[in-house]
Amino acid sequence: MLMSSSLMAFFGLPGGMEMVALLIIVLLLFGSQKIPSLMRNLGKSANEFKRGMAETEDEDENKSEKS
Repeated sequence: MLMSSSLMAFFGLPGGMEMVALLIIVLLLFGSQKIPSLMRNLGKSANEFKRGMAETEDEDENKSEKS
């Protein structure tokens, strides 16, 4: 854990030029036609993950109430 945080401190967060380069690479790899569907699927995945986390918390609360 210490190593990863020290690496992050050394490299830092990506700046403006790095973000532009990343955007260009993504456009070249996937093309402009597939990016909206990729983002839509990413959003659906994030919502499903949040829903699963909420269900897990509800189950944990129910188990603790029954004990």
